[in-house]
Amino acid sequence: RELQSFSQFGSDLDSDTKERLAKGERIVEVLKQKKNSPVSVENQVIIIYAVTNNFLKNIPLDKISDFESELFRYIDESHHEIIQSITDTKDLTAENEAALRDVLNDFIKDYLSSLS
Repeated sequence: RELQSFSQFGSDLDSDTKERLAKGERIVEVLKQKKNSPVSVENQVIIIYAVTNNFLKNIPLDKISDFESELFRYIDESHHEIIQSITDTKDLTAENEAALRDVLNDFIKDYLSSLS
């Protein structure tokens, strides 16, 4: 947020700063939770992994909430084994991480296509 405040003083920001600001905006969006709609620990792990590893960089900011809901539904219905493994091991193992990367790449490709 400090970087965002500082950026208001100058219009000539380098690309690294712009990327950091965009990532920060996405992090803020994924950390928001609707009232009386708690997010499971497993889904928190998934979405925080996705945002911190730049998977959400091409998702429009105003679509982050919708993206999250759709992603959670998709993983629960089609890749529940990832959620179950995170629950059982209480860890994001290398195997789970590889599977999650594949799922995220496929889902994001389809999600962005649906926006066009």
